[in-house]
Amino acid sequence: MKKIHNISVLIFLLIFSYTSQSQEEIYSKLNEIAFIDQKVMMPMRDGVRLATDIYRPRTNNKVPIIFSRTPYNFNSWGDGEEKTRAYYSAYEAVKRGYAYVVQNERGRYFSEGEWDILGVPLTDGFDAFSWMSNQQWSNGKIGTIGCSSTAEWQMAVAALDHPSHAAMVPQGFGAGVGRVGEYYEQGNWYKGGVEQLLFPSWLYGVEHDKFKPRIPSGATQEDLIRISRFYDLAPENPNVDWSEAFKHLPIQDLLKNVNGKKEIYDKMIRRKPNDPDWYTGGLYHDDMEFGVPSFWFVSWYDIATSPNIALFNHVRNNAKDLKIRDDQYLIIAPTLHCGFKRATENTIVGELSVGDARLNYDDQIYSFFDLMLKNVDNDFKEETPRVQYYTMGSNKWQNSEQWPPENIEMTNFYLTSSGNANTLNGDGKLTTLKRKVKNDTDSFIYDPMNPVQSVGGGVCCMGNALKGGSFDQQEVELRDDVLVYSTDKLKNGFEVTGFINSTIYLSSDVKDTDITLKFIDVYPDGRAFNIDETIQRVRYREGYDKEVMMEKNSVYKVDLTPMSTSYYFKKGHQIRIEVSSSNFPRFARNLNTGGNNYDESVSLIANNKIHHSKKYPSLITLPIVKK
Repeated sequence: MKKIHNISVLIFLLIFSYTSQSQEEIYSKLNEIAFIDQKVMMPMRDGVRLATDIYRPRTNNKVPIIFSRTPYNFNSWGDGEEKTRAYYSAYEAVKRGYAYVVQNERGRYFSEGEWDILGVPLTDGFDAFSWMSNQQWSNGKIGTIGCSSTAEWQMAVAALDHPSHAAMVPQGFGAGVGRVGEYYEQGNWYKGGVEQLLFPSWLYGVEHDKFKPRIPSGATQEDLIRISRFYDLAPENPNVDWSEAFKHLPIQDLLKNVNGKKEIYDKMIRRKPNDPDWYTGGLYHDDMEFGVPSFWFVSWYDIATSPNIALFNHVRNNAKDLKIRDDQYLIIAPTLHCGFKRATENTIVGELSVGDARLNYDDQIYSFFDLMLKNVDNDFKEETPRVQYYTMGSNKWQNSEQWPPENIEMTNFYLTSSGNANTLNGDGKLTTLKRKVKNDTDSFIYDPMNPVQSVGGGVCCMGNALKGGSFDQQEVELRDDVLVYSTDKLKNGFEVTGFINSTIYLSSDVKDTDITLKFIDVYPDGRAFNIDETIQRVRYREGYDKEVMMEKNSVYKVDLTPMSTSYYFKKGHQIRIEVSSSNFPRFARNLNTGGNNYDESVSLIANNKIHHSKKYPSLITLPIVKK
């Protein structure tokens, strides 16, 4: 890994030198080496045409294609990072002997048709592959690449196994994953059956109004190029104070309340975690085949770290083609959503320094593409570990042949107290000794009108309401509705790497509530940095295909959605978890009524009890690396 790190310094400097250039400078350099063909209107099977820019090497030889399909604006005229980034990406691809093709999803900017989340990838993606592979300059092999909404459509198309789709590099791709194993996030809409509130703010800034100005159908390429210099087609939405907007009830009216475009949100907010509509669109589910070699990129502080890693494992273990199983690679970086290349000598996530987290991403990606798209006999497979993951705390890159690594031991840490685990000043403990008492409990009151405020975490797209990353949680831990359980100060440091399971035994006086849990590293000076977090809506404790309400004061076992990390806890530190019933606005509040929740404005106060005893052993199970 030392070789990889040293090369990463050079790559970072090269990237910085490109991004510091003006749009005119990078376009001039690109024009010297590429044929540039913009606003090509690529036809789909239903006659809709998608706006496409093509950059290909100045050669008569057939070349492979790197394809990026996106809902975002890449119109190259005018200012803006997104617009200029297409030139940088094209230049990097073309100078390495690839054509670079970037396309807007249907209904976005100059593309015709009506937009929906993920577009119509099962047809549009397939049709785009067919069109590109039939061009006289194409060698018939296509690799897809992108982060976030530019990545999320790739998995469902990969399930179709188009003969030209030879490789893909999905990064921060969680919103394209529907159901995988025990995760039913349905494109990050849910976690543990609870709505993630990133979508109202994301849709507000992204969705075009159905009454938007439109280019007449059938416009020529010449006309489109000309008018694109004057009309960007990008809406300018009024600013919204999302720290206040997220408080609005009912949540089905969040966008309506800020005068947003609500058609897509209205439809999706009513879907339950296993609604049949989730299985008819562009999401990938684990009952679909998978036929494409892939290089997956995941972040520790992203919206969907655990299900993204679970998808890598699913393909490795279940693809019918054994070669496809073998052609899967994974990188897990200590960054925020799509922040891979923002790592520096002192990478900061929130308030936490995780050290020098740079990596030679571009070299590895193009080595992968060279192997899969050009059939270059390179050393990618010999030089690239199956899984590269960054261990925070010890602040180093590590690798393994699988996830989690083989040398882990699942270790139970049990919740215990004398009945007063409320706040960080309480007596809550985490211990490896199993409880022997008959029944101990900790109680707290959950009032949806006074929820526990989110501080950091795996966050994206929430405006001014919430910043992502790791922050000191001590202020949150002073709330009486937050139960705090900590180990003693560690006599020896150790590493936690893998999936983290947790089971909480709960009773309540309401029909339904949520259980939240944060996993935390406590420094000797008392600072408490969040590592990962999870949540579970109790009505879905028996599965997402049914809702089972609670009976007053009965005790229920609740298995929370697994977390994941690679983190070294140093000597003198403590491991801590926080347990409560809200983490807002990261997640929608449970109003505790047992009703639909999305169409309700009136809430109930819940008196919740966490049980920890011989009969009800509430616990968290950590994957500890064996020495």
